[in-house]
Amino acid sequence: MMAAVALAVAVEKIEIIRDAEGLARLGEAWHHLWLRAEATIFQSHAWISAWWNNIPDRDHRGLAIATAWEGDQLVAVLPLAIHPHKGLRMLEWAGRDACDYCDALIAPDAPPDVLPRLWAEASATTRHDVSLLNRLLPHARAWDLRQANGAGPRLQDNRRLEHSMRVTGDWVDGEAWFNHFPKKIRQNYKRGVKFLEEGAELRFRLLEPHENFEPVLAELSRFKRIWLQKTGITAPLFDEGAPLLAALARVLHEAGMLRIFVLERDGKAIAISMNFVEGKSLRAFVTAYDPTFQHGSPGMVLMMDYIRSMA
Repeated sequence: MMAAVALAVAVEKIEIIRDAEGLARLGEAWHHLWLRAEATIFQSHAWISAWWNNIPDRDHRGLAIATAWEGDQLVAVLPLAIHPHKGLRMLEWAGRDACDYCDALIAPDAPPDVLPRLWAEASATTRHDVSLLNRLLPHARAWDLRQANGAGPRLQDNRRLEHSMRVTGDWVDGEAWFNHFPKKIRQNYKRGVKFLEEGAELRFRLLEPHENFEPVLAELSRFKRIWLQKTGITAPLFDEGAPLLAALARVLHEAGMLRIFVLERDGKAIAISMNFVEGKSLRAFVTAYDPTFQHGSPGMVLMMDYIRSMA
């Protein structure tokens, strides 16, 4: 008896999407593909759309989202965009400045050459000076674009200045996780709590699903702006009144993934962390704290509290 063999679909059409209307039309097909590919929220249509519809300099950018179709079924998406930078037209990931990690979106039964074909079409028909696709995880599908002859886009491993910590283990609960640390780390946490509690009531909490999170995110952005001003770094995501962070939070909320943790002192937030649940993991997206209380390490205290609560 011969075993059944799953055959790859045949790509019948490649289309490049260049405007908001075309992006909106992709919604249902992209969502179904995203579910089939079991990709991260950063590759979802909702996330990329929220980014495109809320970036402040959209008039200076351009979409170049390459799509592959088998009949009326979407089988691959290479989400690209043009971003002017220092006089150059950069061909990069759509949503790169709002994503921790970027990648292509490919159906499990898509032909193996679909990604190079999408890249060839997008790069040939989109005016650009430099291509750079970074923020890639080791297992990203986009690594298939790297060719031995040097053709294709420049790809980079994801190297970021921020520390990345992963918490994995077999602890029975959050207290067991906390107690596995050396005495010095536990004492640092307790000293932080003691400092923050002095003369005030300290409370850790998770925002309820029905709560209006926008005022909390506005405060988070305010904390970030203080830090950015000191470091000389610009980040439009946190500009006063900028709508993008709240739009991304709505995407997570509608997907049932949003988790916003707050450390409050006498009812006023002094540290905030916007997180989301994906699969069996809790992922931190952005965290900030009131520098007035930096001697108490409120960001560290909040992180320890929410890991203990979720473990």
